[in-house]
This record gives sequence, structure tokens and C-alpha cells, in this order.
Amino acid sequence: MESSELIINPDNSIYHLNLKPGEIANDIIIVGDQGRVETVSSFFDTIEIKKQNREFFTHTGTYKGKRISVLSTGIGTDNIDIVLNELDALVNIDFEKRIAKEKLTALNIIRLGTSGALQKDIPIESFLASEYALGLDGLLNYYDFSMNATEKAINNAFIEQSSYDSKFALPYTVKASENLLQKICFDMRSGVTATASGFYGPQGRELRLKLAIPDLNEKLTQFNFEKNLITNFEMETSALYGLGRLLGHNTLTICVIIANRIAQKFSNDYHPAVLSLIKTVLDRIVL
Repeated sequence: MESSELIINPDNSIYHLNLKPGEIANDIIIVGDQGRVETVSSFFDTIEIKKQNREFFTHTGTYKGKRISVLSTGIGTDNIDIVLNELDALVNIDFEKRIAKEKLTALNIIRLGTSGALQKDIPIESFLASEYALGLDGLLNYYDFSMNATEKAINNAFIEQSSYDSKFALPYTVKASENLLQKICFDMRSGVTATASGFYGPQGRELRLKLAIPDLNEKLTQFNFEKNLITNFEMETSALYGLGRLLGHNTLTICVIIANRIAQKFSNDYHPAVLSLIKTVLDRIVL
């Protein structure tokens, strides 16, 4: 791997994350907001590493004896592309030889976020696990992947039911890690999470600009494939699941629902629910 492809800083840290091999745990919580890193690590018993570069803040420590890292990604699948590739490089590439290791490490990467619901019966401030991610962002199309890595039946059903316009990026659908779903989300509602490439037009919000798909949210809400419903919108999970699947990592997203787009409701204060989700997930990681 040439220096222009795998960029390593003079201190032997990876380019964007500013982390060295050994500075991340195998169990990693990712959050969008850099301020939420300290919120998560405030539950830790010890903190051994604090690093930051740009929007990427990382704390590694222990919780009830288990080593855990928490890392901020910022917003969007473009940032997830950076984070997943660089986390993988930290554990699966020999920095000195610039080659992949013979024995690969599978990380457990759990995203804790906030999201808007697309089904009227999903309560504000409830927890929602992403069993599947529907990528409307197009990122995975830049990688050479077999359709066996995706959920073809759900994906094809969405294209058909929504009369999907081919001028947009080809959608892709990927499932969460079954092990993480069962371990962490056994008592939570789950569904299909649509990942958008933006917050306004790509999620059906109209301010001054007219929308290319005025009924986007209705199409998403009405989708039904073997009782699999599109439950929420956000901006990271498809890339997390897609790249995680291709690289051999276990991935999962759980969101606090802070808005219901169909019921047109927004949480007055979702922060207690976020704290509750963090504590719940930490307790279940260590089991």
C-alpha cells in the first residue's frame, strides 16, 4: 500500500483519527456528536487514552473491567467511510510492512444516535434498533461488492414499491450483526432504517428549494416487505453496515427517536433518553 493510499502520520498514527494501533478496544461505541464522547466515557471506570483530530474524538477506557472505546464520527456516510476504513486499518494492517495481516480482527462497532421516526406509532424518546439499513446515499456503490453481501429481496422490493428513479444512486440494503442484535436489542423495537445523503431535501424537508421527490416520506412509510417496515431516517447506518460487512466487522445502530416525521412531533428534551440508552448499551456490552 503506497503512502498516498494508507496515510500514516509521523507519529505512526492513522491520518484522520490520529490513533495508533493498540489505542482502540475491540468493542467500540460511535456517536455523531463529539460532545457525546465525554458523555459516554463519563460512565467509564478508567480512561487511558484521549485523542482528537478535527471532528474525530476518541476515548478508550474500561467499564466494569471491559476495555471499550468511544469515538465521534461527525455527520454523514462520508465520515463513516473514513472511520470504518481507518478503524479497520488500525487492527488489520501492518503499518511497517503496509500489508494486511494474515490473522484479521473483527471489531464490534455500535452506533448510538438520534433519529426521526417514519411510522406514526413509534413513540418519541423510545429506543429503535436498525435491523436493516437501506442506503439511499450511494456510498457502497464505490466499492466492489457482491450482491450476496446485501439483502437483495428487501432492496428489490423497495425499488419496485417506490418506483425508484434510476437518476438517483442505486439503493442497497444490509443487515445488522445478528449477534449484536440479540445481545443488545432483544427488548427493543427494530426495523429498516433509511440512510439519507443529507438532512433537508434527501429527507423530504422543504424550505426554499422544491423537492425532486415531494412524496419521499410517504413512499418510505408505506413500504412493506414481509412485515419489514421502514421505521426511521438518519445519515450514517447504511455505510456502517455495508463497510462493516465487507471488512468483516460486527455493526449495529440504536437510535433514540427524537422526532416523529409522520405525527409531526419533536421531543422537548431527549437528553435523559440518550443517557439511558448509553447506560443500557454499556451494561449489555460487558455481559
